[in-house]
Amino acid sequence: MQAHVSKKTLSEGLGLLERIIPSRSSNPLLTALKVEAGAQGLLLSGTNLEIDLSCVVPAEIKDPASFVVPAHLLAQIVRNLGGELVELELSGNELAVRAGGSEFKLQTGDLGAYPELSFPAHADATLSAAELARSLSSVRYAASNEAFQAVFRGIKVEQSGTRARVVASDGFRLALREFAAPGEARDLIIPARSADELVRVLRDGEVRLSYGDGLLGIQTDRVRMNVKLLDGDFPDYERVIPRDIKLKVTLGAAALKEAVSRVAVLADKNANNRVEFQIGEGTLRLAAEGDYGRGQDSLEVQQEGSEPAMSLGFNAKYVLDALGPIEGDVEMQFSGPTSPAMFRASGDGGYLAVVVPLRI
Repeated sequence: MQAHVSKKTLSEGLGLLERIIPSRSSNPLLTALKVEAGAQGLLLSGTNLEIDLSCVVPAEIKDPASFVVPAHLLAQIVRNLGGELVELELSGNELAVRAGGSEFKLQTGDLGAYPELSFPAHADATLSAAELARSLSSVRYAASNEAFQAVFRGIKVEQSGTRARVVASDGFRLALREFAAPGEARDLIIPARSADELVRVLRDGEVRLSYGDGLLGIQTDRVRMNVKLLDGDFPDYERVIPRDIKLKVTLGAAALKEAVSRVAVLADKNANNRVEFQIGEGTLRLAAEGDYGRGQDSLEVQQEGSEPAMSLGFNAKYVLDALGPIEGDVEMQFSGPTSPAMFRASGDGGYLAVVVPLRI
């Protein structure tokens, strides 16, 4: 087998697999990359038993063949090659990698012992790849890394007729985004770390989803992916979304981010990074206090509602995370000083963040 391939495209493909394939494992085969050289080019495949991934790298192929090589070692070699055109040549149990004046030879593994990876051939739903990636990215910050309930370490995807919703929560905050997505009703929970890898492979165009038993299949023109789903029931998050809004404030999201960041410099890191929000008479006053002093800032806002004033305390990081996906104006809605507050883009019903205020 001989293959000629651009260093850039091969590095990109190996980079996707390198994130999936473990660098160390009790099963050495899981650290390997399977390469199938055929008419389409190089089909690269790998797994960590939670995610299966394969991607196509365009290449000129002579004498098609398949082989298994150490994934991270091959990726490191290709990244460090000096030339822009890479030549791969398989001879017996040895793979030669050449570019410019460099040549490396790698021992191949046992192809027959490599786990068989299969990907669904059908599609249960077809979505915009960019919109799905944007939605998952918008809520990812709210998923927990340490929650005792595994479902909090995932992102819930709900599909119902013409729309889909992605939701994440760690018990202290919640983020959701809705978007147009025709398809039959489905509920599933994607591990947040798997969602990170899914976002990386989604580009423009369409993504085709296949629903299996505890498995989500993803396919684009270039990539196929299986994601093992989380078991369990996601909590009834609708209960924490306030309904009785007593005060609504609108201002520029960028200005609020900058002001919160400024005063948070002096926030007490041992007291949940607390920043005070004091609203009244069309002004939002921000204040933070720590061992080394106190910081204040004020912003003019559009204010409406039955409550003329309100004071709340928030973890500054939670506020900044909630504001992250919002461009233009942000609309903050409050139902009381101890009730969850909502942050959403003004005029955009797609994204919503809910943050629980800190107790005094």
